[in-house]
Amino acid sequence: MSMIEVKDLNLYYGDFQALIDVNVNIDRRKITALIGPSGCGKSTLLRTLNRMNDLIDGVRITGSVIIDGEDIYREKTDLIRLRKKVGMVFQRPNPFPLSIYDNIAYGSRIHGIRQRGELDRIVETALSRVHLWEDFKDRLDRFALNLSLEQQQRLCIARLIAVTPEVVLMDEPCSALDPVATANIEELMYELKKDYTIVIVTHNMQQAARVSDRTGFMLLGRLIEYGDTGSVFTSPRDKKTEEYITGRYG
Repeated sequence: MSMIEVKDLNLYYGDFQALIDVNVNIDRRKITALIGPSGCGKSTLLRTLNRMNDLIDGVRITGSVIIDGEDIYREKTDLIRLRKKVGMVFQRPNPFPLSIYDNIAYGSRIHGIRQRGELDRIVETALSRVHLWEDFKDRLDRFALNLSLEQQQRLCIARLIAVTPEVVLMDEPCSALDPVATANIEELMYELKKDYTIVIVTHNMQQAARVSDRTGFMLLGRLIEYGDTGSVFTSPRDKKTEEYITGRYG
């Protein structure tokens, strides 16, 4: 069953059209990877799913993005509620310059939770989901920016899931990490898909092949091919897809 339905989506930065007639259904509680060369529109598409492009001057969008039955581009959409439901993890870890505890509790406080016992439960649950609780349960006052890059990225994922989203967007979440840390984050993604719909942008085709259930190949603003990951990588329907995944293009 689809969690996200993108219909006839076009996006313009001023006079430049960055997305062209994109149509795609993204499955609930699966990992969907978007691949393609730099500048193809995959990160732009990802940001349409929680309206992050609204923050850029001159952006114009036509078409619709329906998440769990609701068109997020309709008038009067509650963007705070939307971005709680559809969270995002960025290329470089971006923990707040606060303690580990306050990073995780931040979103819950914003949404009105003040009771210390409830915040403690939320912090423990979120850190446990990303395998940081045992390491830091006695050091929750540690400054988040002093953690390793992998720990910081795990912390950012924990901060996101602490506010109980339904969709997790990941824009090159391993690009700043070494191979061991990358493998650990990939394993975490695989665990999290039991409870979340995950959409990941990656330049690493091996990563897409390892972690995703569905893969979309983008080129020059168009979604060229979309399907089961195994089929896209072993028997692509479009010649451009084959050229990209075999290294002859991009």
